[in-house]
Amino acid sequence: MAQAKAGDTVKVHYTGRLEDGSVFDSSECHDEECGCETGPLEFTIGEGQVIPGFEQAVTGMSIGESKTVTIPVAEAYGDRQDELVAQVPRSDLPEGMNPEVGQQLEVTQEDGSSFPVLVIDVAEESITLDANHPLAGKDLTFDLKLVAIG
Repeated sequence: MAQAKAGDTVKVHYTGRLEDGSVFDSSECHDEECGCETGPLEFTIGEGQVIPGFEQAVTGMSIGESKTVTIPVAEAYGDRQDELVAQVPRSDLPEGMNPEVGQQLEVTQEDGSSFPVLVIDVAEESITLDANHPLAGKDLTFDLKLVAIG
């Protein structure tokens, strides 16, 4: 039976959980009333489209095979980096903007590229933004099922 290897485009159903067991993402809808259109994650092994530990876990799997893996921080989104947290004066914000804690914003750099940040604190004169990935600093557990090798 064929096994997934570098260069293969694969389709994988997954459920990702944190150490406390809470689900942070899934390719399968678990709410019959929501009507969301979910399906297996498709990616090509070796192209860096998913975190390294996820690619490693799928490599060697056969169609129909299921397994559970825990991906350590270093093979997931890395450690949290304090230098990616910054305080920004409210005067630097677009006029009329009223940020709230938990709001996601997009910051555009001078070169035109942009990246998401999370508002983690709002004060009278400034706001604090966090550019770390929300899953940085966390070990991730995935239930995987390989459904196709293309």
